[in-house]
Amino acid sequence: MRVNGVITTLTQHQSLIDYLRQQNYDLTKIAVERNGEIVPKDLYQSTILGENDQLEIVHFVGGG
Repeated sequence: MRVNGVITTLTQHQSLIDYLRQQNYDLTKIAVERNGEIVPKDLYQSTILGENDQLEIVHFVGGG
């Protein structure tokens, strides 16, 4: 699997939400694109990651 351009090895198939929690992402401050499509937050639990997936995870930042 590739995450933000970096190859990452999955030790097992897991849901997107489990992967994000394992990596300590703040789920309220990110958006996830999987294989070129935005994943709605309500589908994080049912989205199962595979070794050929490509994820882009972006953080929201405040500013002024």
